[in-house]
Amino acid sequence: MARIASRVDLRSPAYADNRAAMLEALGEIDALTAQVVRGGGTSDDAKAATAVAKLRGRGKLLPRERIGLLIDRGSPFLELSPLAGHGTDDPLGGGMVSGIGRINGVECVISANDPTVKGGAQGPTSVAKGLRAMEIARVNRLPLVSLTESAGADLPKQAEIFVPGGASFKNLTRLSAAGIPTITLVFGSSTAGGAYVPGMSDYVVLQKDAAKVYLGGPPLVKMAIDEDADEEQLGGAEMHARTSGLADYLAADEPDALRIGRDIVGHLNWRTLGPGRSKAPVAPAYDADELLGIASADVRVPFEVREVIARVVDGSELEEFKPLYGSTLVTGWAHLDGFPIGILANNGILFSEEAEKGAQFIQLCERHDVPILFIQNITGFMVGTRYEQGGIIKDGAKLINAVSNSTVPHLTLMVGASYGAGNYGMSGRAYDPRFVFTWPNHRIAVMGPKQLGGVLEIVAKQRTEAAGQPFDANAFAPMREAFEQQVEAQSTALFATGRLWDDGIIDPRDTRTVLSLALSAVHSAPVQGANTYGVFRM
Repeated sequence: MARIASRVDLRSPAYADNRAAMLEALGEIDALTAQVVRGGGTSDDAKAATAVAKLRGRGKLLPRERIGLLIDRGSPFLELSPLAGHGTDDPLGGGMVSGIGRINGVECVISANDPTVKGGAQGPTSVAKGLRAMEIARVNRLPLVSLTESAGADLPKQAEIFVPGGASFKNLTRLSAAGIPTITLVFGSSTAGGAYVPGMSDYVVLQKDAAKVYLGGPPLVKMAIDEDADEEQLGGAEMHARTSGLADYLAADEPDALRIGRDIVGHLNWRTLGPGRSKAPVAPAYDADELLGIASADVRVPFEVREVIARVVDGSELEEFKPLYGSTLVTGWAHLDGFPIGILANNGILFSEEAEKGAQFIQLCERHDVPILFIQNITGFMVGTRYEQGGIIKDGAKLINAVSNSTVPHLTLMVGASYGAGNYGMSGRAYDPRFVFTWPNHRIAVMGPKQLGGVLEIVAKQRTEAAGQPFDANAFAPMREAFEQQVEAQSTALFATGRLWDDGIIDPRDTRTVLSLALSAVHSAPVQGANTYGVFRM
């Protein structure tokens, strides 16, 4: 493979401006992440401190502390969607921590309630995060470990969570049926519907004098059948260990529960089914810190995507496929931390040639069982009379067909714009990539705000004139401006991650590490290409 020759001018004003803008955006991300990590589910420092102190006063650990004791010492934890809920009326982070960590040498999906946030109650965001964690466990064949302490449903939002939340119990049983272990450690309340989380798990660990698992608490039992019962009688850990049989293990305290959880994973005799690394990892030839200034702060300004690839893949080496044809789509083979990958990366708008090239390259990756990394910086497919007559629709459909029916793992990295059908052709969230990560400068929408505002004005003008009335562009201007501002606000990386359209905003300097952890996770399952496709329009 040939080493990519970098042509970035690290001393140019454009590079300096891009770097400054990226660092400013990262500062906002870091501040929000710090708010989530400290606990409490609020931006109010005093209220957050009170919530954490209350948990500490009961001798309990924060969720990330529990995870730290559960995973192998010194090993990384790839946290997913830490800023979910941003821009909604849910707590930032959704009162739940989810991610991938190594337990006794086994990569597992781990989800943990945060009891400092509404007592760990489940709102729409936490339900969505929990379902996403289960999906990641299923498609990547990763054991699922749940660290449970929840007050149940966030009752004021029951209408938003009751129906979708029921899928969590279905998913637990389906994971088990697929041979994917499900392990639940209960540190506090797990009540009402939440009682089915341990009830439907393969392995259940309850903490003595802390875990409470019941369908109905003392007040509900009193109202329903006029029975007086205390919490221990109804759902205490010892009762479930000695009488009901729900508990498989009775832990003395939190560290003991986590130790037992590690032991359970250790005896699973778990084996990965993917081929894994094919070469020894080699560091890129260029400094990852340089990624801070490569992506344009303004997504309308193009940049060379090979400069990103050069700072992510092993040895900065890429074997390009069709480098002279369809040049606005870079395709080729590389290794990332020793894992073989195929890469499709945008270097501009998609024309017919790029769509056909991409579809062919995906089929080659399928034939050789190679995972695919999509690097998105795309404004969409080309439009206009010449291109419509040239078949851009059917050619674009070939690429979307190939992406849709591809069965090798997809990883999607968004480093700039993700507009229109370009998002689909480059394996956006709707096309089920195994993981989606974004940089802070990322923008996602049907099209850019200015373009959408212009389309809105043209349509309004045509409608007005069709009604026989004159169109006043000056009077329409405030409406167009307000619409453009709305689109801009709803296109940001934070807006997208708040709604779980991705698995997290990452620091560009961490890209190689994050993708390496994701690649390792997908190799827990078989890596196998597709044998069939839909009809390709020729």
